[in-house]
Amino acid sequence: MNRAMEALSPALRGARLGAVAMVLALVAGCQMTASDLKESAFRPSDNPVTVDSVSRNNRLAELARSQHPRILATYGGEYSDPKLERMVAKVVGNLTTVSGNPGQTYRITILNSPNVNAFALPGGYLYVTRGLLALANDSAELAAVISHEMGHVTANHGIQRQQKEAEEVLATKVVTDVLGESPSAKVALIRGKLRLAQFSRNQELEADAIGIKASGQAGFDPFAAGRFLQSMAAYSDFRSVSGATDPSLDFLASHPNAPQRIELAQRHARQFDTPGSGVTDRDSFLDGIDGLLFGDTPEEGYVRGTTFLHPRLGISFSVPAGFVIDNSAAAVTATGPGDMAIRFDGVSIDGNMALTDYLRSGWVSGLEDGTVRAETINGNEAAVAKARADGWQFDVAVIRANGQVYRLLTAAPVASTSLDAVARSVSGTFHVLSAAEKAALKPLRIRVVTVRPGQTIGTLAASMVGVDRKLDLFRVINGLAPGAAVSTGYRVKIITDR
Repeated sequence: MNRAMEALSPALRGARLGAVAMVLALVAGCQMTASDLKESAFRPSDNPVTVDSVSRNNRLAELARSQHPRILATYGGEYSDPKLERMVAKVVGNLTTVSGNPGQTYRITILNSPNVNAFALPGGYLYVTRGLLALANDSAELAAVISHEMGHVTANHGIQRQQKEAEEVLATKVVTDVLGESPSAKVALIRGKLRLAQFSRNQELEADAIGIKASGQAGFDPFAAGRFLQSMAAYSDFRSVSGATDPSLDFLASHPNAPQRIELAQRHARQFDTPGSGVTDRDSFLDGIDGLLFGDTPEEGYVRGTTFLHPRLGISFSVPAGFVIDNSAAAVTATGPGDMAIRFDGVSIDGNMALTDYLRSGWVSGLEDGTVRAETINGNEAAVAKARADGWQFDVAVIRANGQVYRLLTAAPVASTSLDAVARSVSGTFHVLSAAEKAALKPLRIRVVTVRPGQTIGTLAASMVGVDRKLDLFRVINGLAPGAAVSTGYRVKIITDR
């Protein structure tokens, strides 16, 4: 949830809360299309938002430089941890010795985002999220990600992508102008999108091949790419437990499907070397990520199971069992059984405006005026109402607390009979946190522990705090297959608030 809780756009106008079910889609792999990576002299800096070493006359570098602050804003800014940066620098330093573009200088920014992602911009800007670092399990896996980005640079994918997109924009305009809205036009436009999607997938596969070869030449285990792709797929499955993803959109994704990509990665690795021949440098990597922030920051608020708590704003609410909460920059959303969805956000309004008047001020489409009424929720001024629009029914609650107005919107298909019970359950849990409750809230972190005699995957997973489905998550973050076990002396990651 955004830090300032500034007034949000009237996102509920013509609300289609069915779309809320999409918010849990995992961002994994490269999303930016222009890619670069390398930095032989990477160093933790006091002001890492600039790249001093790139040519100021480089048009692409200038474009990337202008986008850098926006990327920082989108992904929560930079995550500053000298120990972590030194570990990443060690990996990058090894890769630069085999870089396909030895004249390029790069600067890595670790983004303060729990999303699993890595991407790059022209001019040497490389980005890796702390979420990706938390998911990786050794230096070779990190090297696989970084060398993949270097592969994009070597193959000039950024420029190729821009050219291809320009071609498709022109083709779209021609189709629209000539054929209008005819069925033939729709078919042509769909084919254009498929061509662009296939182009992107081919770029990803090419970057995989280049990256696996480069990381292997640098001495890293070339099979790490397949392992990490498997971990990303497992994490994606873990996150999509609510059914929020739409498989029908897979063919338009910019990446090949996971099984195909993993198999090709393993094939490239076998051509380069044999299993066990490369360096993983696991201990060095684990030392670097020990203490890494996991999940949300205090500024965004915390999700603890089915409860959302915001220590800075001093508020909390819970959703029923079976719902999955997602905390994004714009709002907190939750999806649950029966295609139900919940959205929570905040807005600044005139302190003298009655909340019933606010509900009637035009931001709720399909408002049933006769349902608007004033209430008190756990000692806080509130107002509730019902609305209907586009096959959905809504329960809307607005609550004033600590000078801020919060909005709880619960949506269900028109045929659902569960709306009232769920909505009243959620709004009834909203409350202002006490000083003791706020003081007790701590961010979650990755901690690396050594397996002691008698400990099992089950007992280690049970020791984690602040997360759901502990056993499944423990296996995912440690790259463990369903039937795997851990032995005494083995180092593993757990999640805790200590």
